[in-house]
Amino acid sequence: MKSVLIRNAGKVVSGRFEKPFADGDSIYITDGVVEEIGWNISKKADGVIDVNQMTVVPGLFDSHVHPVFGDFTPRQNTLGFIESSVHGGVTTFISAGEVHLPGRPRGDKEAAKALAILAHKSFKNFRPLGAKIHAGALLLEKGLVEKDFEDVVKAGVWLVGEVGLGSVQDPDEAAELVHTAQKHGMKVVIHTGGASIPGSTVINADVVLKVRPDVVSHINGGPTSPSAQDIRRIIENTASAVEVVQCGNFRSILETVKILHSRNELHRLIIGNDSPSGTGVIPLGIIRTISFIASNTDVAAEKVVCTATGNTGKVFGLKEGILEPGRPADLVVIDAPYGSVAKDALEAFSIGDIPGVAMVMVDGVPRVGRSRMTPPPSRQVKTEGDAKLPEGGH
Repeated sequence: MKSVLIRNAGKVVSGRFEKPFADGDSIYITDGVVEEIGWNISKKADGVIDVNQMTVVPGLFDSHVHPVFGDFTPRQNTLGFIESSVHGGVTTFISAGEVHLPGRPRGDKEAAKALAILAHKSFKNFRPLGAKIHAGALLLEKGLVEKDFEDVVKAGVWLVGEVGLGSVQDPDEAAELVHTAQKHGMKVVIHTGGASIPGSTVINADVVLKVRPDVVSHINGGPTSPSAQDIRRIIENTASAVEVVQCGNFRSILETVKILHSRNELHRLIIGNDSPSGTGVIPLGIIRTISFIASNTDVAAEKVVCTATGNTGKVFGLKEGILEPGRPADLVVIDAPYGSVAKDALEAFSIGDIPGVAMVMVDGVPRVGRSRMTPPPSRQVKTEGDAKLPEGGH
């Protein structure tokens, strides 16, 4: 199926925080890339998908996942957690470090480099349900020097896993290595809050302000939150992206959103799961967090969706997360769940319901029809021509 026409959308969320709605009800896709968004597009396509007035949003990001190898997590002894997350609307995953590898050597820089390179390369070849998994996040271990960063970058690694989860825990030492990584174009995230696994440490505002990462991971705790005072200090004294996660402190999510909103800086907000973790495997973690924020703050639901799509793509320098011509055709069709008082998916978010996922598309290919993980949508997708939805939902 080389060309696909998606038509009859009730709303199309663009993923751009500054302009959250796309101007149109139709999306024309060629060879996995969005070619046009407009009103009543009628040009011929190999397959037509009528979304029956449902809402189309960009494929969601999970900005904080801890994969190992394959679709398995040893932390929770669970198979298929990535596929299940795709059923929850997530099409792109960002590793915060492969820390759950059984027997992972600690304090071994060569092992850290090898793990990052192997994870990066293996997930280039392994995409459950088409998911895009950016794995291979180098953990900061003692002994790393600039040549080591050059080596991993040459191999394709571009992420540094949560600062604080490796053997480098002194803030001054970490800051020097982070600066080196950033000099070589790597994106750096830092653990924030209380210790999450054996060997990790407590990281407060003083450490974050010294290290200056690209992303302040789980500012609401993973799972133990920093203080409200530290959250405010971090937001007010850095330009870093600020991540909230499902596997954290929900009161601190609200505090974070309130501070960012008051500063007109919600463009800095991104959403992750921090799963698999001790909290569990949460396939609907991203969509649940969107619903929580939209229903407990005065931020419009479509803008909260943008924090989990376009905001994240921009922070990590990826093309996904925004629906516009020239971007990958990664998208999710969602609706008010069957039985909800909401009229559409965005209203469902605003009242705290979990929308029903009717379709997930990655690179122009439908990968999920009606999701097995969400409530059923109130309406159904209709297809024509070569467009076929996968079976195996509810």
